[in-house]
Amino acid sequence: MLEKEDTKLEIFGFGDEEAKEDTFYCLVNTVKSPDGIDLEKLSNADPRKFDEVLNEMGCILLLRGDEVEELINRGDISDSDLHKSIYELAVEEEIIS
Repeated sequence: MLEKEDTKLEIFGFGDEEAKEDTFYCLVNTVKSPDGIDLEKLSNADPRKFDEVLNEMGCILLLRGDEVEELINRGDISDSDLHKSIYELAVEEEIIS
């Protein structure tokens, strides 16, 4: 099983410059991708292959800001240590096994 120390949480904004940027929380497998998410490559990716590109970059789980807020409000994760909470959620949901 992938240990928490082999992951990192990256937080970035992504979206249309004219509209409000969305915030994303990405749990990244640093064994697969030590440098994490390449935002330039991701922004240039074909929208039909967006998930594939994220997977190649080591993305384990990608959540939008509103999803993170909802998980915090429900008590499923804690905002005091988002990395640990999101990692534990991924293990609990068997995304990491």
